[in-house]
Amino acid sequence: MALIVQKYGGTSVGTPERIKVVAERIKRYVDKGDQVVVVVSAMSGETNRLLTLSQALSSQPDPREIDVLLSTGEQVTIALLALALQDLKVDARSYLGSQVKILTDDAHGKARIKAIDGQAILSDLNGGKVAVVAGFQGVDHAGNITTLGRGGSDTTAVALAAALSADECQIYTDVDGVYTTDPRVVDCARRLERITFEEMLEMASLGSKVLQIRAVEFAGKYQVPLRVLSSFEEGPGTLISIDDDTDMEAPLVAGIAFNRDEARVVIRGVPDTPGVAYKVLGPVSEANIEVDVIVQNVAADGSTDLTYTVHRNELERAQEITERIAQELGAREVAVDGSICKVSLVGVGMRSHAGIASQMFKALADVGINIDLITTSEIKISVVIEEKYMELAVRALHTAFGLDQTDQQAS
Repeated sequence: MALIVQKYGGTSVGTPERIKVVAERIKRYVDKGDQVVVVVSAMSGETNRLLTLSQALSSQPDPREIDVLLSTGEQVTIALLALALQDLKVDARSYLGSQVKILTDDAHGKARIKAIDGQAILSDLNGGKVAVVAGFQGVDHAGNITTLGRGGSDTTAVALAAALSADECQIYTDVDGVYTTDPRVVDCARRLERITFEEMLEMASLGSKVLQIRAVEFAGKYQVPLRVLSSFEEGPGTLISIDDDTDMEAPLVAGIAFNRDEARVVIRGVPDTPGVAYKVLGPVSEANIEVDVIVQNVAADGSTDLTYTVHRNELERAQEITERIAQELGAREVAVDGSICKVSLVGVGMRSHAGIASQMFKALADVGINIDLITTSEIKISVVIEEKYMELAVRALHTAFGLDQTDQQAS
């Protein structure tokens, strides 16, 4: 017997027919003797529908009331799934985030989980019930409903799995696991049997949309075994777990991530004095603009050029701030480029092997792709290139590192 937390997204519970399929899958686990906690999202499209309703009534809606509104989407789903389970003679009970007592801070729309009281759920599990929990939501110290931000149901599931000491947290999505890269870009991308938390966190932060970053962070922090599975077909999925040091023959590269939504800002001719990077990037950070890659080059004339990248949606604001700073510092010019992308190699095997970067640069050079910026960490190498070459770069790297060989051992 195992204690399993399962999470189903909006497409998985998008219709009554889909909810019935989910209920039947849960019943199979119950019939095996497993204890099951289920976390669900709102039905597909429901959150956007609710947001549209709020926008029709208010140009600047109160974040507290938006959280009250959006939380109703999951309330519908948990009740419907509980009814579907009961119809299959499976004893089930639904829980709102506030009923579980998923305690969060008071940051409406992007709350963070502080604690979970799992006693009521454990009592139900020990009594043979399936607990069906609303994802994406919690309650603050004052009793206000809060939401965790987009993708927050993944975080709810992992946090519950940690609080309940679950044997495994299963995330059911519309894909059957984590792939070496996006199969829509590379036809021969392979599903990985397993991947480490570190690799998955890098993949998620670098553009892979399979899992929400906060959920992976939570799973890694509390060492919750995490498995990505398909809601629409049977299969083993991909297990995300701690780094297995005994696997000395693990592939150097687990996967290739990419992000189309990058933009670059360059401030040229800044006096090269102590603190200049802070003078430029401090105001950008204070404006809540997340900076990704940063490169500083010092010229022979004693000036410096500072380049940084941001999400493309933030380019206009970043440019305005940087141009103001450029005037204050007497910089020569500010240039921007909204047609770049980032492509990254990820793999824990990089820690103990040299030559990965040179192999990457050669593979890109062989197909005529110029690299604008480079950034590295222990288990990743990222390059910024022109967006029009993104798919060519991903395919070239996928082949160069043997990721499309069907007999390659999965990470």
